[in-house]
Amino acid sequence: MERRLLPTTDAALMSSMSLHSLKLVAPSSVFEGDSIVLKCQGEQNWTIQKMAYHKDNKELSVFKKFSDFLIQSAVLSDSGNYFCSTKGQLFFWDESSNIVKIKVQELFQHPVLTASSFQPIEGGPVSLKCETRRSPQRLDVQLQFCFFRENQVLGSGWSSSPELQISAMWSEDTGSYWCEAETVTHRIRKQSLQSQIHVQRIPVSNVSLEIRAPWGQVTEGQKLILLCSVAGGTGNVTFSWYREATGTSMGKKTQRSLSAELEIPAVKESDAGKYYCRADNGHVPIQSKVVNIPVRIPVSRPVLTLRSPGAQAVVGDLLELHCEALRGSPPILYRFYHEDVTLGNSSAPSGGGASFNLSLTAEHSGNYSCEANNGLGAQCSEAVPVSISGPDGYRRDLMTAGVLWGLFGVLGFIGVALLLYALFHKISGESSATNEPRGASRQNPQELTYSSPTPDMEELQPVYVNVGSVDVDVVYSPVWSIQQPEGSANIRTLLENKDSQVIYSPVKKS
Repeated sequence: MERRLLPTTDAALMSSMSLHSLKLVAPSSVFEGDSIVLKCQGEQNWTIQKMAYHKDNKELSVFKKFSDFLIQSAVLSDSGNYFCSTKGQLFFWDESSNIVKIKVQELFQHPVLTASSFQPIEGGPVSLKCETRRSPQRLDVQLQFCFFRENQVLGSGWSSSPELQISAMWSEDTGSYWCEAETVTHRIRKQSLQSQIHVQRIPVSNVSLEIRAPWGQVTEGQKLILLCSVAGGTGNVTFSWYREATGTSMGKKTQRSLSAELEIPAVKESDAGKYYCRADNGHVPIQSKVVNIPVRIPVSRPVLTLRSPGAQAVVGDLLELHCEALRGSPPILYRFYHEDVTLGNSSAPSGGGASFNLSLTAEHSGNYSCEANNGLGAQCSEAVPVSISGPDGYRRDLMTAGVLWGLFGVLGFIGVALLLYALFHKISGESSATNEPRGASRQNPQELTYSSPTPDMEELQPVYVNVGSVDVDVVYSPVWSIQQPEGSANIRTLLENKDSQVIYSPVKKS
């Protein structure tokens, strides 16, 4: 507390003094922060050796002459009973003044800290308030406030508002809180009592693991997110992810939230399996249910294979188109194309390949391809060219040619027989004129161009043979004969060879 003496002149002092008496003059009303001036007044022309000011019988200050006593800024403890005294220089006697009681009044009361809850739930808001009351005579005094926790200033520091809003309280916010209030002039400051705030933590509950993938299915090469979340719980939660097959942790995150994500940038086929996660906020760790994660494989580029009965595809053949993708999750749908025109489709519910059968016509020459699709993207095979021989096909031509050649052979044989009959009839009528020797050979004007080969036999040659008596009119007919050993009969020979298609016999002249 600052004290200051105010010197006074002897003339002023003597004019205010009465004979053989001292008087103490003090303000009648004092508030905290006010200045207090004490004046000790004595007799006129009184010479003193010393003077002193007293409070509650305790000497405050001593002077060698009359002086004022100053309290710069009064506080409550300055309240008490005051008087002054002097000691004479000539007559050696002491004189004391009257007693003046000074009561320093409170400018405002000590603040009290209140809170919306002294045991808040973690994560919830808390409102703090610094409450005080101003003196009715000094309601215009301006105050400012500040809040503290464990010697740390809260919020933005000193403020004219007596309230502080804390949006969320966490377990680490547990501790001692108080507030202070002071006048804007920084002369009077008062502190509240300390209050304990204990933040309550709620354990985690209902942990679950969810899968987030593009289009709702886990695909090889695509991104996969494993979302671990809790239905309840406060404070920092540590989330961790595990694969059931290995039991090792795939990752761990600690954050102040009810969920966390683990990202797998590009899923592999080997990532398929069962997974689970755990959550812990300082109490007992809670584990989620096991979730099975299948990994779907996009189809690879299929291979188209064509299968026909022969080496060359011909009209009438049943051509099999087989399409197969070596990789891809079932089911797989295959489509078959001829020159980009859809022929049909076939499904492989369990994977593997599929086939499509096509009955060939002359218009089916061209390029063939197939497409595989399992819902994860279609892949098309390379084109395979197919050429069908002949305008109507090789085999049908061959069959038709065989039938026609057989028919032409029969008709030719009949025509040759009729021609020979007429010719030999003329020759027998003119035999004396021509004098042609018997047994002379004559070449057949037509020969069979398609025949099956006869194994282990000499080639059949046409010969002319006289059959019957020379006196009988006979028409010589060509016959096919087989070379026999000498001495064997050769009259009216009936060729019994199973490969012979025609048997010639003598024709009598009518």
